[in-house]
Amino acid sequence: MSSPFTDRMSAQERRAGTTLAAIFALRMLGLFLILPVFSVFAQTLPGGSDLMWAGIALGAFGMVQAVFQVPFGMASDRFGRKPVIVAGLLMFAAGCALAAWAPNIGWMIVARALQGAGAISAAVSALAADLTREQHRTKVMAMIGSTIGLVFALSLVASPALYQWIGMDGMFLLTGALSLLAIPLLLRAVPTPVRMDSAMPRVPLASVVAEPQLAPLHFGVFAIHMIQMGMFLVVPRILVGADHMPIGEHWKIYLPVVLASFLIMVPAIIYAERQRQMRHVLLAAIGLILLTQVGFLLAGDAFWPIVGLLFVFFVGFNIVEASLPSLVSRIAPPQAKGAALGVYNTSQSIGAALGGAAGGAIASHFGASAVFASTTLLAIVWWLWARRMKNPPLLTERELAIDPHIEIASIRRDLLALPGVREAIVVPERRMAYLKINPERWDEASLHRLIGGKA
Repeated sequence: MSSPFTDRMSAQERRAGTTLAAIFALRMLGLFLILPVFSVFAQTLPGGSDLMWAGIALGAFGMVQAVFQVPFGMASDRFGRKPVIVAGLLMFAAGCALAAWAPNIGWMIVARALQGAGAISAAVSALAADLTREQHRTKVMAMIGSTIGLVFALSLVASPALYQWIGMDGMFLLTGALSLLAIPLLLRAVPTPVRMDSAMPRVPLASVVAEPQLAPLHFGVFAIHMIQMGMFLVVPRILVGADHMPIGEHWKIYLPVVLASFLIMVPAIIYAERQRQMRHVLLAAIGLILLTQVGFLLAGDAFWPIVGLLFVFFVGFNIVEASLPSLVSRIAPPQAKGAALGVYNTSQSIGAALGGAAGGAIASHFGASAVFASTTLLAIVWWLWARRMKNPPLLTERELAIDPHIEIASIRRDLLALPGVREAIVVPERRMAYLKINPERWDEASLHRLIGGKA
């Protein structure tokens, strides 16, 4: 366990962050890589020329993933993070193999659903939270969350070339093989956190959903993905319709814009962590997203303003994607961290699905301006709700030796009852206690009366 007295990320935290980001990127690759070419490929399958069935096959991944995020998150709380992630990767790989074989659109829908059933996002985020200290958690979540925008942009570049080179069957087999390779990477490169034991009571899922400080975070990820999907239904058509750039070259905008946005996002995250300004930085990021939607509403088909607005949007988007899961992991009850992140990821999937459906319906009936008017309204509601949030308390970590005469069986329950203790893990064979505490409520004297040990 890392020392709580250093401000630098430990080697374990860096290794955990980069490895889990790679696994998360693989998960998003299964969603994004086929987007640019799937509608063309679907026409080669019996039944795939019907756009409705092709759309169901495309969306089955996200729809099923939304259903399984909470069960997988809850399972990771009970059975451990790594076993759940391994099971999800195996399901994803099986879905990829089935998709490569699928002889018609019906089997393709089944294959895409099986891919989505391995919903590991909540377990990956919870594992990252388990392995990182409070002061570095948002940085690690930034590594993981930023993969969404990066993989999206890279998919636009790589997908057409891969489709011509190895075909859709090859693309499915490639992503399936990568998911299998991720399993030994997870087991060997990512440390295994100490498991919570049964001393902490189970938290009902309803309590997690209704928690006042978690609800605006769940709504936030729903809103940002609904806004993103609505935007990307309209913006590519504006660029093509104005004869600025054919769609095959849009990656030349998206990739530089996403990469450049990281240069702003990283200092913002560091400032938020060091100055304990998570709430203010999050509100500023939501404000940026709100301004971009107003900007798109006013920009018409002006090329460079649209490029500039995309850059500002991805700055806000990447800050939000790093901040929200970090805040969820801090606010959620320790024994329900996976469940809370499951609700969070379910909200994300629902937002993406509804964003595409609602954006398409609004655009077809009322035009592109109505889409941006709707996303602007959604961003306003989100910003107003987020203003009611509070900064989570900054927790610190303590490692303590338990004196030999102290009864070990009940010590964890007694530690959790102390003022300011949020998490407590006891390792009986080492007679060590690992605590996460809120310094503002901490009582050192009570600890020593109980544990009789030295820090």
